[in-house]
Amino acid sequence: RRHRRKEKRAIPILCPPLESTAPLRAAAAGEGGEWGEGEAASQGRVAGKMAPSKTVRRLEVTSPVPADIDIANSVEPLHISEIAASLNLRPDHYDLYGKYKAKVLLSVLDELQGSADGYYVVVGGITPTPLGEGKSTTTVGLCQALGAFLDKKVRAVGVPPQIPGLVVTCLRQPSQGPTFGIKGGAAGGGYSQVIPMDEFNLHMTGDIHAITAANNLLAAAIDTRIFHEASQSDKALFNRLCPPNKEGKRKFADVMFRRLNKLGISKSNPDELTPDEIKKFARLDIDPESVTWRRVMDVNDRFLRKITIGQGPEEKGMTRETGFDISVASEIMAVLALTTSLADMRERLGRMVIGNSKSGDPITADDLGVGGALTVLMKDAINPTLMQTLEGTPVLVHAGPFANIAHGNSSIVADKIAIKLVGPGGFVVTEAGFGADIGTEKFMNIKCRYSGLVPQCAIIVATIRALKMHGGGPEVVAGKPLDHAYLSENVALVEAGCVNLARHISNTRAYGVNVVVAINMFATDSESELNAVRSASMAAGAFDAVICTHHAHGGKGAVDLGIAVQRACESQTEPLEFLYPLDFGIKEKIEAIAKSYGASGVEYSEQADKQIEMYSRQGFSALPICMAKTQYSFSHVPSQKGAPSGFVLPIRDVRASIGAGFIYPLVGTMSTMPGLPTRPCFFEIDVDISTGKVLGLS
Repeated sequence: RRHRRKEKRAIPILCPPLESTAPLRAAAAGEGGEWGEGEAASQGRVAGKMAPSKTVRRLEVTSPVPADIDIANSVEPLHISEIAASLNLRPDHYDLYGKYKAKVLLSVLDELQGSADGYYVVVGGITPTPLGEGKSTTTVGLCQALGAFLDKKVRAVGVPPQIPGLVVTCLRQPSQGPTFGIKGGAAGGGYSQVIPMDEFNLHMTGDIHAITAANNLLAAAIDTRIFHEASQSDKALFNRLCPPNKEGKRKFADVMFRRLNKLGISKSNPDELTPDEIKKFARLDIDPESVTWRRVMDVNDRFLRKITIGQGPEEKGMTRETGFDISVASEIMAVLALTTSLADMRERLGRMVIGNSKSGDPITADDLGVGGALTVLMKDAINPTLMQTLEGTPVLVHAGPFANIAHGNSSIVADKIAIKLVGPGGFVVTEAGFGADIGTEKFMNIKCRYSGLVPQCAIIVATIRALKMHGGGPEVVAGKPLDHAYLSENVALVEAGCVNLARHISNTRAYGVNVVVAINMFATDSESELNAVRSASMAAGAFDAVICTHHAHGGKGAVDLGIAVQRACESQTEPLEFLYPLDFGIKEKIEAIAKSYGASGVEYSEQADKQIEMYSRQGFSALPICMAKTQYSFSHVPSQKGAPSGFVLPIRDVRASIGAGFIYPLVGTMSTMPGLPTRPCFFEIDVDISTGKVLGLS
């Protein structure tokens, strides 16, 4: 039963027939007059010519490209109510967070439930250098091209749009860790950015702070419960959990019925419980050595990776070694990204497993009685945040899970809202973290399983720089100048590195979607090098391969990419094929993914085998797999570039995010709390005290 596509599609010609794209290219070039404004423009026609919605903004680009923050500060954002209106959202559909951000309410999805969907596009990449290859920038630039230049649904179909919002960008919310650390922000770059970029990269609407609070409330509940159970009898515990009121009557809190049901106790009156039932109900008997839940904060702080808690005199010597993760590594972030409704989020939060009892049974947040409180802290965070690009196209920003120990994609609810808002012929473009072997694989096998959405096109972003690295070029190190090999022409090095791109294309095509390669062009790239990548892409089975200059030119630099993506979506006919069925065993699923990396086999440590056996016994074997491995190689060794094969993939440990809904094997050591470098980004960050504008963000 599976799973690999058996027939190969014919490779299409590189350039479409002229008659099919000439009107689109003419429109993008601005032939026939300037964009209209006001009511007539928002209706889709001005004096017999098509025009975009009135939120579209033309950029005045300069060369060389200024710093990202300078570009962002040079553009006055539209009031977010104008962006909302372009999507046909009424004021009762969203809550304002200042002038430039709004939370879109889930009631919108309920209202649009019967509406037809738009096209769904995911942006992945080749195996990156530590500098990144521009997936976020490409995602934003493509949407600016589709929404501000091609106005594709009106021009291609020839009728006014059902809803003026023709394209929506869906992005993850960035952590403040890299913003102040070494990588910088994640709003895109150059003339393809989300604005205001300082608000995007910093607190935004407080979702990550809500996750931090919820995560740490659960951590406090765990250690407090261990503490109280160690010092009280079963009867004393029960009396404090279900205290009698003034009339001497006891009652269970609503959340307690979840534990009672789990234990098979159907009684609703606390006074009817037998001594044995009281013990089972009141004493969780958490094994401290099994606790996997850690505290979090949204700052890179290496000295919190391992700590000892309980050292105060009031804790009576009950110390425990634990540590902090960065907030976006919390399972609650993954829950937010994969939930489909408020009710679904409540269930997912409640069934998160924090460890085991001493008898080996999983202990959940609802066992601790805290699932409802966690949901209260997260009830506003479930609503996606509406923002805008430099060229006035709408963006939904929501969730930001790690792309290694979690699935590295923005939220299902944001994508579902967006795909209804754009309507038939419209586009939702979302980004998947890291290379396609990690982000796109998890998008398909985890996110799409839970959402039920099916992509029509997958983009793979490639750079000459990264391909040279995969062809045997010198090491690329963040913060250090690039070697001369990356700044001068070397076609042979590029061609050698295209084996990495070819494997990503092959793997992504196996899901049944059309693949478009976006070649993110740099000023030092030569025409011969770019043509080599295009040829290699088509030979590997890409639907198209397009050179893009959106960093330097905004949406105008991604018009050809927009046309290619539209053609790819319109010609997509195959169903989505997953890499493995869920009824495979945990090891079978791991091995299916390892094979896509090029591995010849998988080796499990004693600890990994133990965990797999435990999760299978506990009933979690039907969950999808979320591989936690380095993003810098197909293999487990970051220095192995290109397309390594024949290696044995070592699984060091296996853990689970039961609430989020996946098992994650650990391939090597994964840091979940980054550290700061010698010279972090925060050296450049300040505020202009005369204007209040943020300076130095990257």
